[in-house]
Amino acid sequence: MTSADTPIERPASAASVVVEARGLGRTFTLHTPWTSRLVDRAAPRRIVAVDDVSFTIARGRTLALVGESGCGKSTLARLMVGLDEPTRGSAWVDRADVRATLAGPEDTARALRRRMQMVFQDPYASLNPRWRIGDIVAEPLLEQGLILPAQAPARVDALLASVGLEGLDTRRFPHQFSGGQRQRISLARAISTSPEFLVCDEPTSSLDVSVQAQVLNLLVDLQRERALTCLFISHNLVVVRYVADEVGVMYLGRLVELAPRDELFAAPRHPYTRMLLAAVPDLHGRGRERAPVLGEVPDPLSPPPGCAFHPRCPHANERCRVERPALKPSGAVQVACHAVEEGRL
Repeated sequence: MTSADTPIERPASAASVVVEARGLGRTFTLHTPWTSRLVDRAAPRRIVAVDDVSFTIARGRTLALVGESGCGKSTLARLMVGLDEPTRGSAWVDRADVRATLAGPEDTARALRRRMQMVFQDPYASLNPRWRIGDIVAEPLLEQGLILPAQAPARVDALLASVGLEGLDTRRFPHQFSGGQRQRISLARAISTSPEFLVCDEPTSSLDVSVQAQVLNLLVDLQRERALTCLFISHNLVVVRYVADEVGVMYLGRLVELAPRDELFAAPRHPYTRMLLAAVPDLHGRGRERAPVLGEVPDPLSPPPGCAFHPRCPHANERCRVERPALKPSGAVQVACHAVEEGRL
């Protein structure tokens, strides 16, 4: 992987929008013991995991989502590929409503599934330990009817070669591979159906730094070769700066800032974005006073009124405590912050 100071450059594209979220939201109802419901008349407890999220991704581009654990990034990723159903709003892939299409005729749903794939966070849990690698990679092709069983060995060999593995590996089981190799196998399986939309949910978080670099370089190469449209989720801002074209910052289920990569890293607008970037180690910032990370993430079962970030924000005023800011454009950036809107920040 190149230095964090030299992120991947992709030519600007005027291609059509491939992926879109429109007011997407997901609320989960938590289990309440029947004794509490019967004796205490306890109402069901609900948690808003994703709340009114909207964005677009153009063909061949990458949108990265960042934020602290529990902010709703992984839930949003699952909503985008139809693994979870939205409570409100909708996800669209190439002008197809994901939820409606997957609930429709089987041939239409199958075609949409083929066009979107996901690489999961844990390479140890995402592969069936009882299956050989050849069967794991061939499964999507056979399920989609893209090849005949007799064609599977040659196709699997080609897919494994594209991610830097060998054809002899098809007879081995997942436990015989390292974490980085397993994530390469996951990538081979994900690209086997030639998808247009690829979701990567923290694909390198469980890998050491050198293996992270190999997997990220492989992912970038595959995206260039296949014109993949990507939604990339990560805690690591150095990784995000390397792979992303745009960055969305999430806090307690909502987008608080959405900006082109270079602009976000050069001039972050939202106080939460500034806090995240200030926490990144910087070799050139030796001797510079570093602002501490303030407070803790609020309880999502009882979020604060107004702006959810106001208990941790040094710029909060009375308006922030009572009125929730909307995501509004500010030049090339969209930001949800009263302080930015009022010119106080």
